[in-house]
Amino acid sequence: MPIKVLAETALLTHGLAALSNEELLAQFPRDFDGLVWMEHGEIRRGNITAYLPFRKKAHEVKRIDGSMLAQARQEGTSAALTASAAMAVAAQWGVPLVVTAGMGGIQDTAGHRMSYDLVALASLPVSLLATAPKDLFHLAGTVHWLREHGVTILGHGTDCCDGFLFLQKPVPLDGRYTGTVPAQGGLLVLNPLPRALRFREEEILRRAVARGETARQAGGLFHPAVNQALDALTQGRSGQLQLHSFIENIKLALAARIEPGGADFLRRRKTNAGRASPNSCE
Repeated sequence: MPIKVLAETALLTHGLAALSNEELLAQFPRDFDGLVWMEHGEIRRGNITAYLPFRKKAHEVKRIDGSMLAQARQEGTSAALTASAAMAVAAQWGVPLVVTAGMGGIQDTAGHRMSYDLVALASLPVSLLATAPKDLFHLAGTVHWLREHGVTILGHGTDCCDGFLFLQKPVPLDGRYTGTVPAQGGLLVLNPLPRALRFREEEILRRAVARGETARQAGGLFHPAVNQALDALTQGRSGQLQLHSFIENIKLALAARIEPGGADFLRRRKTNAGRASPNSCE
């Protein structure tokens, strides 16, 4: 049977340091075998049981995005794959859909600091199912950039996006997800966490981002440092929420119907659904 869904491993490897392998094994669906990572330049795919020995070496392995994949292969690198790196693998393997939790975005309105997740979405024949852009990114700017580059954005159960772990000002999307994904990419599906589970204290996010910047300036990894700080500031709730959203996204992706047609399918979705009005998101 063809592979329908792959999932990134950067979150599990470096983003959930407070969660043990035993906790992941207890919560993660063992029948999902679409986790992808790199060992000594070779792409590995497997379920949570096959992946966990790699996670034990988290302090030794790198974190790479799609722009670094080819070089990492040539150099025999061992690394966790971000969403964009998993999308690059999916494009090579003919897999139509990749799953993450919090995705990348634009960090400033001028677009000078931008995640490679957006480039992958706009350029690869692979769709992405995520919870939302991470809260440190500019949400409206991220949605605008994706639209300007031909990506259709649909919400599961909603036609707006109002943040990832925190509540933000809602941004209209292109419509609601109906369970169908085009085989040729061009679609971003957002599956939000329930609002009641999310954090409202903006100071927590500000402090976590500051710690991430400190880590980056010291030559460390920005996003794992932010996640570690969020866990410390929320008594571990942040990590549990991210794992929960990742698992729920995998379940939703596995239930997707893959439809050929690519651009024609997305054009019909936009025509039939229409874009949510700003007022409907308030």
